[in-house]
Amino acid sequence: MRCCYCLEHAGWWRRCCRACRRLLDVYLAHRGADMATILDCLVATGVPQHTIERFLDADPNGRGSVRDRIAADMTNQLLEALGQRPRQSVADVQRIRKRGGWTALDHRPRE
Repeated sequence: MRCCYCLEHAGWWRRCCRACRRLLDVYLAHRGADMATILDCLVATGVPQHTIERFLDADPNGRGSVRDRIAADMTNQLLEALGQRPRQSVADVQRIRKRGGWTALDHRPRE
């Protein structure tokens, strides 16, 4: 069976390979931390960089990639710290990422 994160061989009855299970455990243990801290912890596991990138870009449940979930968590924490109701979903992060950023100050990002 193939790993649902990196698409490598996971084992006969497993949905997730050993490396991605380790990365998932680190992600869940540090959920709510900033991106730099999570990336440092992921690199400290000793898993190769390309596997970490595949893990961050994976969307195994159809609820958004791990990278987008981290960004949504960080945004919601910032909104909460500013006294706003946290309302950034993973779908919102995906939409904003696909739309692009401000490339020039006089042109809006593409819709």
